Amino acid sequence: MQKEEAIVIGGCQDRRGKSRIWRTAAVFAAAGALALSGCASNKESSGPSKATTAASAAKVDEIAATVPENIKSSGKLVVGVNVPYTPNEFKDPNGKIVGFDVDLMNAIASTLGLTADYRESDFAKIIPSIQGGTYNVGMSSFTDSKEREQSVDFVTYFSAGSLWAQRPGAPIDPNNACGLKVSVQATTTQETVELPAKSDACVKAGKPPINIVKFDGQDAATNAVVLGQADAMSADSPVTGWAIKQSNGKLEAAGEIFDSAPYGWPVAKGSPLAASLQKALEHLIQTGDYKTIASNWGVESGMIDKPVINGATS
Repeated sequence: MQKEEAIVIGGCQDRRGKSRIWRTAAVFAAAGALALSGCASNKESSGPSKATTAASAAKVDEIAATVPENIKSSGKLVVGVNVPYTPNEFKDPNGKIVGFDVDLMNAIASTLGLTADYRESDFAKIIPSIQGGTYNVGMSSFTDSKEREQSVDFVTYFSAGSLWAQRPGAPIDPNNACGLKVSVQATTTQETVELPAKSDACVKAGKPPINIVKFDGQDAATNAVVLGQADAMSADSPVTGWAIKQSNGKLEAAGEIFDSAPYGWPVAKGSPLAASLQKALEHLIQTGDYKTIASNWGVESGMIDKPVINGATS
């Protein structure tokens, strides 16, 4: 996400920016409700309900030929990654790095005739390490920003924003939730910016304010909706999408994703690897593998139609 250096709040790093504190949790079904593991843990025990196509992606010679010679000869794509950020990148019970980003990068590497070599890093050190040549690419839910594009190039692959969830039933409009109880994780941008602004708009319109129900962890915020203690929840779109995916029908999206920005893979400034990654992702979009991988992790709402190099919107 968008930031210059890691901001650790309650064990989680802000990847989007100092004004947008995004937190994550992995979602598990238990005892008729949801039990979520918070961001403080580096190991999560949940994964997609079916295998992705990442491992089966075939090399495409025409695209593989565009890879810089030093990377091609090594046979490896060295990837800097920071975990956890469920469901994008996190560790399974065996300590293996898994997630949507991981499955997608594995498919990208296979298309390029390479094997992804994941190297854990502090989030703030990934881009400097790419500039220094330690990593070929970064994969850690980076928001492609104009500021970051001064240091590295980005290949966009996803769009993330805020997304609401509710129990199945009468649709809730996130832009007209006056008088409703909305759960949220404390200190997130949803708690500090989004919901207060929407509640103030309700009051100015002569309607009851939104009852903002704050929780220390996303697990409790999500459970509040499942158990009927809140009408809806607001969180970052991959987290909400994963919660819906794992809820066994207990949750559904309320409205569409809003306040979106592109995720991108950072590479060295001017590196031809950017075009190689872009071509590989275009291929996976055409074959349907991109959609399959995103759907398996419940994040299909953030899919893009066409990757671009340096597609920052702000």
